[in-house]
Amino acid sequence: LIVMSMCGGLGEVKEADASVQQICDQIKAHVEQKAGANFGVFTAKSYKTQIVAGTNYFIKVHVGGDDYVHIRIWQKLPCYGGELELTNIQHPKTHSDSIEYF
Repeated sequence: LIVMSMCGGLGEVKEADASVQQICDQIKAHVEQKAGANFGVFTAKSYKTQIVAGTNYFIKVHVGGDDYVHIRIWQKLPCYGGELELTNIQHPKTHSDSIEYF
């Protein structure tokens, strides 16, 4: 049985890896600006992706103490430069909040 993820649907939640952390590091200042806060900790924990004209990353990020932020980042296709763009944030969040489309 082959299960294909629907184009446009969110994939399964995955543990964040070094490449996802690198995306978070690049976008941290934009998240802080949008949240109106400075985060001493900014550690990606888990994420989901959505394939569009590029990839939407929905990432749960630990920002210190019991606080988390969910961030949505659009990565353009490499043929369009592959830039990262912070699309939206949800803050505050907790460790137990699941990552949903926003």
